[in-house]
Amino acid sequence: MTAPKIVSFGCRLNSFESEIMRGHAEKAGLDNAVIFNTCAVTAEATRQARQAIRKAHKEQPDAQIIVTGCAAQTDAAMFAAMPEVSRVLGNEEKLQATSWLKGSNAPRVEVADIMLVKEARPPMIDQLTGRTRAFVQVQNGCDHRCTFCIIPFGRGNSRSVSVGDAVTQISRLVDAGHAEVVLSGVDLTSWGADLEGQPKLGALLSQILKKVPDLKRLRLSSIDSIEADQELVEVITGESRVMPHLHLSLQSGDNLILKRMKRRHSREHTIAFCNEMRAKRPDMTFGADIIAGFPTESEEMFQNSMNIVSECDITFLHVFPYSPRPDTPAARMPPVPQADIKRRAALLRAKGEAQLKSFMQRQIGATRNVLVETPLQGRTEHFALAKFETKMVPGAVVKAKVIGAADSHLEMGL
Repeated sequence: MTAPKIVSFGCRLNSFESEIMRGHAEKAGLDNAVIFNTCAVTAEATRQARQAIRKAHKEQPDAQIIVTGCAAQTDAAMFAAMPEVSRVLGNEEKLQATSWLKGSNAPRVEVADIMLVKEARPPMIDQLTGRTRAFVQVQNGCDHRCTFCIIPFGRGNSRSVSVGDAVTQISRLVDAGHAEVVLSGVDLTSWGADLEGQPKLGALLSQILKKVPDLKRLRLSSIDSIEADQELVEVITGESRVMPHLHLSLQSGDNLILKRMKRRHSREHTIAFCNEMRAKRPDMTFGADIIAGFPTESEEMFQNSMNIVSECDITFLHVFPYSPRPDTPAARMPPVPQADIKRRAALLRAKGEAQLKSFMQRQIGATRNVLVETPLQGRTEHFALAKFETKMVPGAVVKAKVIGAADSHLEMGL
């Protein structure tokens, strides 16, 4: 029997859910299959998935190809029309053991209305295969409707995992040897709004740290700073087991573009938030997502995005050239010429590379705790890539000194 191969695109939620699918597929005895867990955040992500499906079919023409994830949820017909594809599963169906037990009797397409899903109770997993850092889904879906985004239609409305289920899942992963856990969600800072008493994300972090004392490192995935509650700020800045690194869902540094995106923060709020966090924890580092060339973006508006990278001292910059998603309001707005989108994305990426290089140079001489991911590299508390000259034990947290720095990684000595 050949174990199913899983190809996961996109966010940390997909990584967590891929492990759930792996368990279901193996228990169902699924043989000679390739499972694609797709992403729909950009048109390019969907194109890459289609390309990978065709390549897999050429390499394994006898394999059953199953497609799921956000792109499958939002455009099941497109994948069903591909002759290489055997089955298409929706985002809710992929998490159900029964979906994998149907064998040859299974419908070719099983994609229900994701908006009807009201609870987040993903099956428990014991470990994340091949990963030292464990991603844990504590929230799914989104109640916001940003004008460029189709993810709510792939993930449904916002729903939260209970404190008890989150603690139980994290405890199992820590018992399996994972030293670091990353809390993940589509709109992570909305966690708790649908639970009794409407607790905030800061309360969840406090409970995890209290009830899982053996957890060495806790990290957050992307957050909306405008939704950060005061307890969350205090826990992040005051608890050493919470890593001093936050990734911001920023999207633009211009207020008018943010308004047209239907975002909830302003550039002034973002700058104030970063300043507050650094005042309380001086070694805080930030990553951010920025879209280049959103419809109606002028050169002056783009410059505001360039400037906010410096004003917030963003270290890890993720740049997305704008691509229209069908049926979104932004797709009907006056577009920026493609050449300008490409040029602006290149300028932002160059800015991000310079920021990262500067950060790496400032680390020389410091002592850092590195989560070893492979024998020769890992990640510091600040999520900087660290490389060793001698082999380390994956999964261990090693204290080491920064003896040198390249453009994109640190060189460590013991």
